Amino acid sequence: MHRFAFVIHPIDIKRDAARRYPIARFMPERMIEKMIQKKEPMVVSHITGARSITGEEAEGWFVGCPLSPRMMLNLPLEFVYDKIIQCGKIAEGLGAEIIGLGAFTSVVGDGGITISKNLNIAVTTGNSYTVATAIEGAARGAQLMGVAMEDATVAVVGATGSIGKTCATILAGQAKKMWLVGRDTSRLEPIAEAIRPEARGTVGVSTDVSHCLRESDVIITVTSAVDAVIYPEDLKPGAVVCDVARPRDVSVRVAKERNDVLVIEGGLVQVPGKVDFGFDFGFPPGTAYACMSETIMLALDGRIENFTLGKEVSPEQVRITQQLAAKHGFQLAGFRSFERAVTDEEIAQIRRNADAKRQLVTETQEVSV
Repeated sequence: MHRFAFVIHPIDIKRDAARRYPIARFMPERMIEKMIQKKEPMVVSHITGARSITGEEAEGWFVGCPLSPRMMLNLPLEFVYDKIIQCGKIAEGLGAEIIGLGAFTSVVGDGGITISKNLNIAVTTGNSYTVATAIEGAARGAQLMGVAMEDATVAVVGATGSIGKTCATILAGQAKKMWLVGRDTSRLEPIAEAIRPEARGTVGVSTDVSHCLRESDVIITVTSAVDAVIYPEDLKPGAVVCDVARPRDVSVRVAKERNDVLVIEGGLVQVPGKVDFGFDFGFPPGTAYACMSETIMLALDGRIENFTLGKEVSPEQVRITQQLAAKHGFQLAGFRSFERAVTDEEIAQIRRNADAKRQLVTETQEVSV
């Protein structure tokens, strides 16, 4: 039986710290950050019950890194590296053969390359399977909302990142129009140039999130922003948004103000077996993020290697994770939105709301003419 570990860290610093220290809910975030900065990485839980449909089993551990996304962006990089490497050393001591980097630990610095050079076990960011599930989830959501990908305008927000770039590369062959959205057109344009020869339609680049999203039918968003970048006024009726980012890119205002758009959390997976993570993420039993699932499937397959590292994810790596998922029984889990399950009936109602809003807009335009 192979063993794995996975690095987790607080996303919402106040909420996550309050789970362990209730007084934290009354403290300013900066004070909480100063408090946890002095903490050492630690074992959070023992993971058991991961069992492939082939019969292979694996066990693992969650190892906690006491840094928030904002801390990872603002603290000296060497300090952040040291904390993550300490997590890896803990994993080595537990007997893990491969460790996955979760959330911002996979983004900071060089995407795990430096971490891997300082450990004696394999490292993966999980980004390959994250791409696979983001594309599958977006396509399934579009189908349920009556959006045909071949007629759709698709936007990838955070297209210069490893996940966003590969999502755009794969989806460009399906979409009528593609928008690559980021903060720097000089970094976006080379990606667009590489994609255009294989694209089904036009490929544009923009730094204006609102402008692009107002005409987009399907959106995959995967920035490394600490705060939300997508708001209610940015979305057209009937839009499908697959939010892969952690912290999330879509403002909670969207859930409150827009009952005519479908926002889903990207990369939620049903792990095979009767897996017990020993930690409550607020997910249904046996489900995990795709990045976690990539680490588990590599362990189940005995593929103990540095699999997804750095700032590039190839379509071939995505294809391999899809094959491993099918081999071992990993499946895309039911949709979740803003940390709650979304049923097919609720999606049908969102679609009806979108149809009604589009009809109202059309009637209003006809009257004004």
